[in-house]
Amino acid sequence: MTLTFKNILAIYRRELQSYFTSPLSYVIAAVFWLLGGFFLVAILLGPQGIIAQAAMADQATQMGLPPAPPFDVAYEFNKAYVGLLGSLSLFVLPMLSMGLYTDERKQGTLELLATSPVPNWAVALGKLLAVLTFYLGLVLPLMVCQAVALGAASPPAGSGGFWLSHLGLVLMAASVLSLGMFISSLTDSTVLAAILTFALVLLLWLVDAIAQGLPGALGQAISHLSLLQHFTDFTEGIFDTSGLVLFLSLIGLGLFLTAQSVEALRFQRS
Repeated sequence: MTLTFKNILAIYRRELQSYFTSPLSYVIAAVFWLLGGFFLVAILLGPQGIIAQAAMADQATQMGLPPAPPFDVAYEFNKAYVGLLGSLSLFVLPMLSMGLYTDERKQGTLELLATSPVPNWAVALGKLLAVLTFYLGLVLPLMVCQAVALGAASPPAGSGGFWLSHLGLVLMAASVLSLGMFISSLTDSTVLAAILTFALVLLLWLVDAIAQGLPGALGQAISHLSLLQHFTDFTEGIFDTSGLVLFLSLIGLGLFLTAQSVEALRFQRS
């Protein structure tokens, strides 16, 4: 067990280091931060932003108009912004996962991994933890900016919804990265891996809309596979165990399928 942990840690370090030596990683980070910062300001301070809506509601009340429904600025801002980060991540995550195994194929090292004494699942787990760490590095500066904005709320915003929504974001990201890692193990084309991962994620993101057109229990069962629905529950401060089970199941499925894909390569070479 100790040896396996050391192997996972070694793979994790090697893979994480590769992101910091790749120019594409810096481009992805710059675009993600630029868009994330822009939308943070737009959602909060834009003409149709959260603060403007709250000011209009207060003004309507002062003018004697019927009172608007209660409007929690901090809650609405957190829900809208984390939800937007989730949508933005759908485009970023396939690009982060596309090279996890395709680069190994191009460099001719995938055969070495397949025949090495390190378990395939340990290699996949090390790679997944590395790319997830890099993604967390992208999200963390935006989390800090968001926390500063929420800290100025009056009355003070509770931290429970903030952490729960970001937990949902991380779980959703880990699910997508795990599935993208499996797809990258099937091809030596990074572009094809990114496209297929995006298509699969888009299907899981919108499967709830598809399920609405299906009858009875079948539609209800398929709707439980919706990433969007479960992620939205987290952004709204709702901890639903079915969403947690789905995300963890997708992470485990991606790791398992990746290990089996590499194992199949070992039998092809033998």
